[in-house]
Amino acid sequence: MTTFFAAIALFLLVTTVAGLIRISFGPTAADRMLAAQLLGTSGVAILLLLSEAMSEPALRNVALVFGLLAVLTVVAFVERPSAKQEDDQLEP
Repeated sequence: MTTFFAAIALFLLVTTVAGLIRISFGPTAADRMLAAQLLGTSGVAILLLLSEAMSEPALRNVALVFGLLAVLTVVAFVERPSAKQEDDQLEP
């Protein structure tokens, strides 16, 4: 079963690398944000798999913290003013 968890973690690591590429070359800010969310989700999944494979319950707590931080990044992204909104506020 440990080999199975390791194989899934490796697959998730490959998707994380694809997300890093998308963050680097994403055409819009929304694409970059979605790729960052993929990194957060993949990171949580990898930590949970490693927690079970290595019998380390502390990694579950780290995964929970990463999950909460991922939610906060989405809230920060949605609440930030865009350049268009700032231009609209400057014009009378």
